[in-house]
Amino acid sequence: MASNTSKTARASVRAGQAGQGGALSVLGEFKYLIPLNGGKHAYVRNLTNGKTAHLRTDSEAFVEEIRVLAAAGHAAKLRAEINALAATHPDHGWDKTEKRLVEAGVFEG
Repeated sequence: MASNTSKTARASVRAGQAGQGGALSVLGEFKYLIPLNGGKHAYVRNLTNGKTAHLRTDSEAFVEEIRVLAAAGHAAKLRAEINALAATHPDHGWDKTEKRLVEAGVFEG
């Protein structure tokens, strides 16, 4: 490490390395999905690349974005979040979205 790196930066790196499981625990309650338009669209917040994508929930791009997050170790949290959305908004089709993701094998691995 460079000697001019701040003490705070070094502590931040150590904290980030402590949880190396792929999921960030430092953020606490982080929402991956922000539902839009009655569940037809969603913002998908991707921690692996820092980008937020606006996608149709019935598109292949949505499935692939969720697949990337699941492969990075976020599968359980994503599935729990989709189930919570389905329970909170039963008329938005989140149960169908989860079924389609399961059929695509997104949460396996």
